[in-house]
Amino acid sequence: MRVWKNDYFYPMQFNRSAFLIFILLFLTETAIALWVRDAFIRPYLGDVLVILLIYYFVKSFLPLPTAVVATATLLFAFLIEYLQYINCISLLGLEKNKIAHTVLGASFAWEDIGCYVAGFLLIFPIENYRNKKSHSV
Repeated sequence: MRVWKNDYFYPMQFNRSAFLIFILLFLTETAIALWVRDAFIRPYLGDVLVILLIYYFVKSFLPLPTAVVATATLLFAFLIEYLQYINCISLLGLEKNKIAHTVLGASFAWEDIGCYVAGFLLIFPIENYRNKKSHSV
């Protein structure tokens, strides 16, 4: 599969290190969802980490620039939050669907927007560190 880049194509390419980070984040998010019931980690740190989770999932397969994937991830999170704002779950008649609640969420919160921005901003120093580390080996 190829992804369009101006007059060229980005070939789909598996990035093992990005995928391992994705798996680690997925396990962390799952643990938070299953076992953490607090006022900080679950509602705030979980939302910060979900941006990193989505970013590293995409980077696992598409060798796109960091800024492109990070921005697309942030815009996707904003879209989900907007769908919560307009109560999309109710509009679609999915109030009793647990999967829809998990994927789309149930309620809009400005704090979530802040957490998504924090996750977005964390991507850049993490990627700078990863790039420096991979070039120094």
